[in-house]
Amino acid sequence: MIDPRSSPVSAARRRTALDALRRGAVPESGLDLLATGLDRFETALDAEIETVASGGSVFKAVRGEYGSGKTFFTRWLGERARQRNFAVAEIQISETETPLHKLETVYRRLTERLSTTSFPPSALRPVVDAWFYGLEEDALAEGADEEELGGAVEQLLTARLSEVSRHAPSFATALRGYRSALAGGDEPTAAAVLAWLGGQPHVAAASRRAAGVRGKLDHFGALGFLQGLLTVLRDSGHQGLFVVLDEVETLQRVRSDARDKALNALRQLIDEVHSGRFPGLYLVITGTPAFFDGQQGVQRLPPLAQRLATDFTTDARFDNPRAVQLRLPGFTLESLTSLGSRIRDLYASGADSPDRIKTLADDTYVADLARAVGGALGGKAGVAPRLFLKKLVGDVLDRVDQFPDFDPRQHYAFTVRSNELTDVERNLAGSSSADDIELDL
Repeated sequence: MIDPRSSPVSAARRRTALDALRRGAVPESGLDLLATGLDRFETALDAEIETVASGGSVFKAVRGEYGSGKTFFTRWLGERARQRNFAVAEIQISETETPLHKLETVYRRLTERLSTTSFPPSALRPVVDAWFYGLEEDALAEGADEEELGGAVEQLLTARLSEVSRHAPSFATALRGYRSALAGGDEPTAAAVLAWLGGQPHVAAASRRAAGVRGKLDHFGALGFLQGLLTVLRDSGHQGLFVVLDEVETLQRVRSDARDKALNALRQLIDEVHSGRFPGLYLVITGTPAFFDGQQGVQRLPPLAQRLATDFTTDARFDNPRAVQLRLPGFTLESLTSLGSRIRDLYASGADSPDRIKTLADDTYVADLARAVGGALGGKAGVAPRLFLKKLVGDVLDRVDQFPDFDPRQHYAFTVRSNELTDVERNLAGSSSADDIELDL
């Protein structure tokens, strides 16, 4: 793990991380610069990434209360996978936008959010183009000349998607249609066919007819398309696909029939991963303890509860990182202060006056600010990281850096307005009617 206090950090990586914290968001990249307390997971999780890169598949569940760092953790793990040349996709599960019981919608979001080390979302087209380029190179290497190239590529396409075609023959058909449209210079049809391949529901019938495919992707076809996407990724040079289904606990708030379908879909996904159908897939879900342990969540479906059962009765220090579930214990005042000090040092490494940053926002001040934020949230330090880091970077460090006469102990009174809190944070603050919460530091 890179420590910004002892290793040089590029200005771009530092700026990206700090800009996200200033907005109260989890950075999309540079998570290694901020990670604290995750070293105990590294060895086991890196071994799982290697397993997937070697053709295996892994399912993992991450549990933690609000503010415990689930999104940060999965993005940190996704960065480690990306460093191993994995493609990555993060999907927010929601009742309206991405219901889990409709796997065709989950697959569509996956292709929309697909990114690689070279391409941001959506990287589907670059991946498919790289795959066809690889097929052509392989065909030429096997002795095909220019006149035979088209037929040789078709043979390779058929051979490499033979297993996929058993479950989703239209996946290979759509790829052929895409290549044919490109060869004919018909870019609109090529784009439309690729959209259909990505699970988009509204594709012109003329484009579908031109590619030889019909209808739209359904729940069961989505699993076959995922299998096909994994094959294309692997053959285009990627080691695997890292997918996060975030905030799965939202299932608890949907109608009981939709919830039951979603829980069964999750059970089906786990079984398919463990059966070996998806070589190269690392699938992660996140949820709260109430989702995993409560009767409105996982426990509602006993077969799913059995698959996710993990012993958390021992001291958290001895949690098994190889288990199907990982527990994120959340922040204490001590760990929150440690994180704040790390962010302060990262900020100082690119500041005009690093010594002044470290002097005016020393460890004692950082601890006082962490204590104040936790106090404003009902003493719950475990849910304070987002607000704490937002205040530290945007209200304190930025001002120290820009104004030579600014002293946070003299000129800054920590204030929280209700409109900058999330619903959970507002509930913990104890009074949504109060305009401000002021604490002296």
